[in-house]
Amino acid sequence: MKQALRETTLGIQHLLAMYAGAILVPLIVGEAIGLTTEQLTYLVAVDIFMCGVATLLQIMTNRFFGIGLPVVLGCTFTAVGPMIAISGDYGIGALYGSIILSGLFIVIISPFFGMLVKFFPPVVTGSVVTIIGLTLIPVAINNMAGGQGAADFGSSTNIALSFGTLFVIILIYKFTTGFVRSISILLGLIAGTAAAAAMGAVDFGNVRSASVFHMLEPFHLGTPTVVWPAVITMCLVNMVSLVESTGVYFALSDITGKKLSKNDLSRGYRAEGIAVMLGGFFNAFPYTTFSQNVGLIQMSGVKSRRIILITAGMLISLGFLPKVAAVTTIIPTSVLGGAMLAMFGMVAVQGISMLSRVMGEKPENAMIVACAIGLGLGVSVVPDLFQALPSGVRLLTSNGIVAGSVTAIVLNIVFNMLPGREEKPADEQVAAVEHAHEV
Repeated sequence: MKQALRETTLGIQHLLAMYAGAILVPLIVGEAIGLTTEQLTYLVAVDIFMCGVATLLQIMTNRFFGIGLPVVLGCTFTAVGPMIAISGDYGIGALYGSIILSGLFIVIISPFFGMLVKFFPPVVTGSVVTIIGLTLIPVAINNMAGGQGAADFGSSTNIALSFGTLFVIILIYKFTTGFVRSISILLGLIAGTAAAAAMGAVDFGNVRSASVFHMLEPFHLGTPTVVWPAVITMCLVNMVSLVESTGVYFALSDITGKKLSKNDLSRGYRAEGIAVMLGGFFNAFPYTTFSQNVGLIQMSGVKSRRIILITAGMLISLGFLPKVAAVTTIIPTSVLGGAMLAMFGMVAVQGISMLSRVMGEKPENAMIVACAIGLGLGVSVVPDLFQALPSGVRLLTSNGIVAGSVTAIVLNIVFNMLPGREEKPADEQVAAVEHAHEV
């Protein structure tokens, strides 16, 4: 009984860690394309359901799909802009047609992506994971202030709640051990929400207005149509997501001690492709591995796939129970922001830990890391750097994670894979320097 309660609590913590990110995409896209309140409620619910299904596909292991790591999947933020543009230009049917066909495309190319494992040594994966963590921190900071565009952005209430939540997490992490420390994020969120309720900053309107139960149905919002420019765009978006997911796979591989083969990667990519296809079938979205849950695993030290299985079951259940699902939306954005800062920071720390093992091997690795992280963060801060390029190319270069990842991959090929001048061993170099001084 105690074990079941412990596992359930850890599962809830993973659910809360990704819930805000999971519902944000349907809320943004749904409002932008003009869905009604009823349609938007359905969109959020089916998205939560599909997050659970996608997670389940990924943590399972068989010959065809599943990376077999403790991963949680959610909507990819990379797709938000393109999805809004496709709906505006071609209609919602074209959006879902492009999502389904792009998922099929990922399934088809998954074996070839798996063969690229040799292009992702620790100097590349460490750079990618570090970039992911660092580029997510501004999201946390915006949430700490109340969420970008909020009327009370940066108010004293939001600052107090966000830093108060972070302070509680730090105190628990400092003065506790074992299970209590492993749920420090959850306890911090509960404490922050309770404080917000006492201050009158919690809105229960979503819970009251949500229905108790509903059935999900395919093509509820629109019947898919095929528009090839939209399909090509969404294929590019999903390839971007695969690059991001690869960094997360290797971060979890490092945390869990499970080495990944090219077949493992192929099954992981294929699972994401299947999830994307199912997302389009139920009028949801493309799905990718969520990096915030990597930080949670790093902080808690709990690496069991069973915990993630419980989280997936909760997500699937919540998809049928919108009123219950709406309960988690009462957590104020600023409270979530305080917890996100700790989690995203831990993602960056994991990447730095991976890099620390290879930085001293050769000076070229330092240059790879410097350029990759520099460009990744630079593009995230100044996304208009490549605005003069064609839109298809700009879709890739305007994403900091992808720009930094591609830089790391290319420079690793240049410095570590292409033939070049042969380096002398360190002791020979020292001897040569001493000889020069003697002369």
